Amino acid sequence: MNKDQKNEVIELLKGKFSQYNNFYVANTESLTVEQVGKLRRICFNKNVEMKVAKNTLIKKALESLDEKRYTGVYESLNGVTALLFSENAKEPALIISSFRSDSKTELPVLKAAFIDGDVFEGNDQLKALTTLKSKQDLIGEIIGLLQSPAKNVISGLNAGSKLAGLVQALEAKAAN
Repeated sequence: MNKDQKNEVIELLKGKFSQYNNFYVANTESLTVEQVGKLRRICFNKNVEMKVAKNTLIKKALESLDEKRYTGVYESLNGVTALLFSENAKEPALIISSFRSDSKTELPVLKAAFIDGDVFEGNDQLKALTTLKSKQDLIGEIIGLLQSPAKNVISGLNAGSKLAGLVQALEAKAAN
């Protein structure tokens, strides 16, 4: 790879890191070519971009964007590295988990995940990452919680009008 090709890869990676707030760093070294192809197809179908690049080029791309922001990711840049880019923070974790269970293997190994500025290091973080709630899920829950008291008031008012109708019916019956 000559210098121009390396610079081209660095620019491509910088664009991906700028485009996505979430990316996963995984080790795909022990996977067969067939397994890597299957993983790529799953990622493509789930709108997750998978890129394989040299660790030095990944590090240079990250450092040129913001050296301090990505500090926790640098230690994970060893061995064969596949990057998984996604808008949805937990989708790559779900893909890795389902791929492992389908293939009956512990591969690919999660080295790190960068989620909205936070770094999750190590393969043991995968389970926690699969339970992450998306921003939309959290907003929906908050809206539901905020609507709950209003719904209670409205149902109480509706019950009050039914109660008033019942009292009127009883008065009318008593008058007869």
